[in-house]
Amino acid sequence: MRIFLTGATGVVGRQVVPLLAAAGHRVTAVGRTPEKRAALTRAGDAAIDVDLFDPRAVGRAFAGHDAVVNLATHIPHSALGMFLPGAWRENDRIRRDASRILVDAAVAQGVPRFIQESFALMYADAGEAWIDETGPIRPACYNRSTVDAEASAERFTRSGGTGVVLRFAGLYGPDSPLALELIGHVRKGRAPIPGSPDAFFSSVTNDDAATAVVTALRVPAGIYNVSDDEPLRRREYVDALAQALDVAPPKLPPAWMMALGGSLARLMARSVRISNRKLRAAGGWAPRYPSAREGWKATVEAIHDATIAERPPRAQVAR
Repeated sequence: MRIFLTGATGVVGRQVVPLLAAAGHRVTAVGRTPEKRAALTRAGDAAIDVDLFDPRAVGRAFAGHDAVVNLATHIPHSALGMFLPGAWRENDRIRRDASRILVDAAVAQGVPRFIQESFALMYADAGEAWIDETGPIRPACYNRSTVDAEASAERFTRSGGTGVVLRFAGLYGPDSPLALELIGHVRKGRAPIPGSPDAFFSSVTNDDAATAVVTALRVPAGIYNVSDDEPLRRREYVDALAQALDVAPPKLPPAWMMALGGSLARLMARSVRISNRKLRAAGGWAPRYPSAREGWKATVEAIHDATIAERPPRAQVAR
């Protein structure tokens, strides 16, 4: 297939690119800077710079493609940054306006398939119950535009194409700024994750999210959860990271601190035990890491290996 990929240099997109190439697909990847386009070109992809808010430019770029994969986002790079005024404005614009423009162009160009990333943690609190794709969603003010992006993909299906929505659980991995920030906190004995220690937190590694994107090229239209097999309770989640780091279990924030975080903190405090059964059944997808226990261990090991590789060799002493 010839695939047009936005968000190709993001934490998931960077993993998707080599997987598509290994499967024999030809990829047209969007890079916003010369450096990013050069890196994509070295990876063997056709790298272009296209304004996702320019309908004519997008339409020209889509000509001749078999699928569009929209992973474009603008997520704040720190937990503190998420709470700043205007932090989500550009992400809203991408999900609300760019997704609409991309779908319009894909329909006009006769692209058969459109894949849209989304956010699984906007499901309503379900306590101990498993959540499938029919569960009610309760987006917060900062991520209501996610619903707009999903609506665009659904409109693509109504127009005769195959629109697929991938609702990613909490993403983490060795190249994720937010994961690296959490690792730093846990090393210091704290884990600033709101919510009850017994509430479920669903997650998925960037690597497993990337394989789900490739799987989405062959599934029927619809919404699919992308989460690991065994969501952990918050206490278990942070303790799994602490064990991987070989440090003491961190302290979770007190309940009263959640009030300071507003709607974002309240959303992140929900108990969401998300099921991936639909994607497993439709496309044969399975995460490499069944839970965060294995995922955090692999993440910490990857960070350690990368750190060792980056160290300059010790100077040899002349004898």
